[in-house]
Amino acid sequence: MTGIRRTVAAATLLLALPLSVAAAAPALAAPTPTPAAAAATPVPAGIHAELPRPTGPFAVGREILHLVDQDRPDPWVPSAGPRQLMLSMYYPAKAGTGGPAPYMTPEAARLMLDGKIPGNTIPTAAVADTRTWAKSAARPAHGRFPLVVLSPGFTMPRTELTSLAEDLASRGYVVALVDHTYENTGTTFPDGRTLTCAICGRMPEGGPEAVPASRAKDVSFVIDQLTAHPHPAWRYSRMIDDDRIGMAGHSLGGAAAVPALLTDDRILAGVNLDGTMDIKVPATGLDGKPFMMIGHPLDGEEDPSWTESWPHLDGWKRWLTVAGANHSSFTDVPVLAEKLGIPSPPGTTVSAKRGVELTRSYVAAFFDLHLKGIDQPILDGPTADHPEVSFES
Repeated sequence: MTGIRRTVAAATLLLALPLSVAAAAPALAAPTPTPAAAAATPVPAGIHAELPRPTGPFAVGREILHLVDQDRPDPWVPSAGPRQLMLSMYYPAKAGTGGPAPYMTPEAARLMLDGKIPGNTIPTAAVADTRTWAKSAARPAHGRFPLVVLSPGFTMPRTELTSLAEDLASRGYVVALVDHTYENTGTTFPDGRTLTCAICGRMPEGGPEAVPASRAKDVSFVIDQLTAHPHPAWRYSRMIDDDRIGMAGHSLGGAAAVPALLTDDRILAGVNLDGTMDIKVPATGLDGKPFMMIGHPLDGEEDPSWTESWPHLDGWKRWLTVAGANHSSFTDVPVLAEKLGIPSPPGTTVSAKRGVELTRSYVAAFFDLHLKGIDQPILDGPTADHPEVSFES
């Protein structure tokens, strides 16, 4: 199974999130308590995490958006009717406007904790009340900005990429952070329902390629709705520069960037954060589109999907490895785990904060170069300021 090589050993709070559907199906069928879970310190009431502050010059706004694709039945639960998606829209905002933006709904937080930690006793509020920096209903900044679509890992709610989304928005991007319904522990809709995972623990019809292919359709639909003329789905869609669109994702979400770039000409560049590619880059390439892969070390082995895809990338490309990282280092998860007293997987030397810093720096540099045309020396090779990052060839 293709994803096994990039699966981390620990199994608490998504620290063992598999990178592909092929790995996830057996891994999620029968979760087992681990020493790390048993050793977690009980969390006192009122304790919650705080995400690192965004680094860009803009304040950050956030709005929640519900989209319905009337032309496409849900691929995993056809009886549910049309495909429905929930998005968090992050955008450059005017400072001092808007109110606090919750990290996630209590029900989604409870389902994530219960689904990732056998015998979970962590209070739901410890995650749901995580401090964010975006403001709900903040007034948008003036200007038009590139759009970046973010896709989370399989089984994970979209909130795992909040730190990255907030930082990109603070640097002058509109960010659409997508929940792929029935593919994670819980997605909360405006009517109060929280829909759980319908394909976790089993291989979906069509095999492991079916999920990234479906995500590519989700992403194209999101772009359709956000850039529709004259009636876009989001009230601030005027902020989006339709000619500058990119995609990034973690784990399966990063792997889904390959079919998204292959099938949608509007997506100009993509980033894969530690995702095994069940749909590999074909011999014909990605039509010259820039692509960057960032991963954690694999004990001397390389992911076959990366080694097979690398020579077929026919545009600007980078393959970066972050020494001391684990699969979740590119997300908010270590920040939450550290506050909740959950140990890191063995061999992890990159701190939670440093993982966020590195992810933000390299993803933003990639999009600044390819969507804004700003030269980025940190993408030219190793630097003294980022000694953990090596460039593969």
